[in-house]
Amino acid sequence: MRPVGLEWDAGTQWEREFWGRGFTVAGVDEAGRGPLAGPVVAAAVILDPTRPLHGVGDSKTLSPERREALLAMILEQAVAVGVGMVGPREIERLNILEATRVAMRLALAELDPQPGVVLTDAAPLGGPWREWALLRADGRSVSVAAASVVAKVVRDRYMVALDRQFPVYRFARHKGYGTPEHLEALRRYGPCEAHRRGWRGT
Repeated sequence: MRPVGLEWDAGTQWEREFWGRGFTVAGVDEAGRGPLAGPVVAAAVILDPTRPLHGVGDSKTLSPERREALLAMILEQAVAVGVGMVGPREIERLNILEATRVAMRLALAELDPQPGVVLTDAAPLGGPWREWALLRADGRSVSVAAASVVAKVVRDRYMVALDRQFPVYRFARHKGYGTPEHLEALRRYGPCEAHRRGWRGT
């Protein structure tokens, strides 16, 4: 039985619009806009039109085990994958929206070849490509869904590594989000260098 997720034919509706006109298409998405700690991570993915990728969906709806399995599949089948990361101090300096845009541009800059079209649900990125904005893009485009999986897995792995550095906060459990457990740790120990200062509670 095929895993639940976007089907290739329906999920590549937007990609096929541009593939048919000779464009290289990248999907881009982020993870980590809402947490109190850790970076915002963006990923960009260029899929191969001849290699269908099944079972990919919005990363928030998938189990950690499924996301890890899909990451291996994406890395094996994609034409190119790029990742960009912006840390807490830069988030504070820029604001989270602009930091997310920076992370997305960094991810796109890693792609080889560079895309002619970028599918996203973010604010305009201002690059040398054509941008196509889709509402809830990670639920409508396989390329964006693949990018959401990559970004989520990379960020979760980073937060697990931070957990080893700052164990009192239990970052491996909540990934930096404002859970009751995390807020209690902030009250007891105060923020560490991984926290985004200025958020309520930090």
